[in-house]
Amino acid sequence: MNIAALVSGGVDSSVMLHLLKEQGFEPTIFYIRIGMKEEEGFMDCSSEEDIELTTWLARHFGLRMEIVPLHKEYWDNVIAYTLDAVKKGLTPNPDVMCNRLIKFGEFENQWGKDFDKISTGHYATTIEKDGLTWLGTAKDPVKDQTDFLAQITYKQISKLMFPVGKLLKPEVRTIAHKVGMPSAHRRDSQGICFLGKVNYVDFLRKYIGEKEGKIIELETGKTLGKHKGFWFHTIGQRKGLGLGQGPWFVVKKDTSENIIYVSNGYDPLTQYGEEIRLADFNFITKNPWGEINTPKRVTFKIRHTPDFTAGTLIREENHLVIKSNVPVSGIAAGQFGVLYDENKQICFGSGVID
Repeated sequence: MNIAALVSGGVDSSVMLHLLKEQGFEPTIFYIRIGMKEEEGFMDCSSEEDIELTTWLARHFGLRMEIVPLHKEYWDNVIAYTLDAVKKGLTPNPDVMCNRLIKFGEFENQWGKDFDKISTGHYATTIEKDGLTWLGTAKDPVKDQTDFLAQITYKQISKLMFPVGKLLKPEVRTIAHKVGMPSAHRRDSQGICFLGKVNYVDFLRKYIGEKEGKIIELETGKTLGKHKGFWFHTIGQRKGLGLGQGPWFVVKKDTSENIIYVSNGYDPLTQYGEEIRLADFNFITKNPWGEINTPKRVTFKIRHTPDFTAGTLIREENHLVIKSNVPVSGIAAGQFGVLYDENKQICFGSGVID
């Protein structure tokens, strides 16, 4: 089998290579360059370190390695999407779109098309059921990354391999240590994929700028302070507001007037909800129910956590609506609501929280 292995230099993709070699495969290593470039006004050496570690892996395993530049495609698609969403007051998830449009989109179009399979270090699995391939959750519930993969297509999932998906994170690190990999004790990457070590606020400041606006208490209408642009703040945020006598939470944004509204402590109307409306839903494999004429029992996530929440799925005109069994906090427009089966084993897909 001709396999393209997407490697980042981290411990997960490193062990992924080891597992493929143990199975007798000779994958070709690809490192995708999408990060910030020095000429864009930022200094970030993380990609150079990643390439150094990936080069070590290629030599160690005796595999061919290729560095593929997808900066332009990334900026034209993922970063454009991110900035557009932020300007509208939404909370985007660029890593979700990177998986669909870049790692398994543009890479497939230009390089992956020549391979039988594409293998990654994601914590996920594939499940063969009813003659179809489904996206399955990982053995490690804490590291499960199916929520970041929930916008991919059926063509993409049909070609993917996730060798570390059946391992717990400590097992992955143990393997890396036994093999002597330099990444064995490397910390997991945090934050948005294209930023590396670049601060997100600095990134927004460079490409959107600053504009002073008011911070207003929702309940009283009292002006409590000033901010430098609603795009620097997200619903549910409680740090970085510069307000005393907290905790204060961002609960609402007026994008036309550049106002952010805050509440001191618990506010059941804005911090919690039991209904999540999803637009433009993407079923990865297929809609398992066909027409959704009656309520369907599901589990779901609205952020990257190990926890699933039980609920009921219904259709209302052009939206799928999740009615949660319990109140959920921090429902942010622009993020993705991800649907799973009741047993938390199959990820059906995701839609944008409206």
